Amino acid sequence: MLPFEQFPTADLARVDVVLTDIDDTLTSRGRLPAIVYDALERLRAAGFIVIPVTGRPAGWCDLIARLWPVDAVVGENGAFYFICDRQGGMRRVFAKPDPEREQDRARLQALSVTIRKCVPGARISADQPYREADLAIDVAEDGPVLSEQEIDRVLECFTEAGATAKLSSIHVNGWYGTYDKLGMTRRLLADIFGLDADADNARMLFVGDSPNDAPMFGFFQNSVAVANFREAAGRSAVQPRWITAKPDSAGFADVAGALVRARALR
Repeated sequence: MLPFEQFPTADLARVDVVLTDIDDTLTSRGRLPAIVYDALERLRAAGFIVIPVTGRPAGWCDLIARLWPVDAVVGENGAFYFICDRQGGMRRVFAKPDPEREQDRARLQALSVTIRKCVPGARISADQPYREADLAIDVAEDGPVLSEQEIDRVLECFTEAGATAKLSSIHVNGWYGTYDKLGMTRRLLADIFGLDADADNARMLFVGDSPNDAPMFGFFQNSVAVANFREAAGRSAVQPRWITAKPDSAGFADVAGALVRARALR
């Protein structure tokens, strides 16, 4: 990983789309500070397309798409994208149809019982009631942080049940299906913005912080991690190209500032 301060200005100036994780990338200690909301506003005002790509639930993503200064949101690690047209309301596109998601939820409910028996310290995430497609096990958000061994066992429980499982900075998320953050991001960019993620790769930049961002780190040539990624780097299958000097929200604000300044030079 190279220091973000060395990111060539000419490459930053080509960026038109900013993709970003939320937890511990935009947030700091679970809060969205003013510097980040201001950074999002400045990016939008400068003409960037801004899209959070998160593991957070549908209920949260509905609010984000409606109220935040963003163009769309990908949620539940790629289960859907939401985009709010101020004239026509909310558009929701899911990776799987309603009947399949209903079946998946029943299977995941049963799996949640198994996980809590296998890992007594495991907790169902407080945001689980607002989810459409996955099961979130809280490993570091509310309550004691689970040990590395406990986290590994939670991941194994999902895998043994035939589910996909990904670790973020706060949760282990599991779901039935092969979709991920990258696949739904590609679909959103094509459907709504007419962008080809392959051909237009140089026009896009992703910022993240955890192992579930690995598909994004691996695909986008302009992949950036905030400094706290170093704590989880050993669990990530792919490393980002760049890393900021500052952690979480402060790191994102630095990236946003550099992008706005570079765009002004175009």
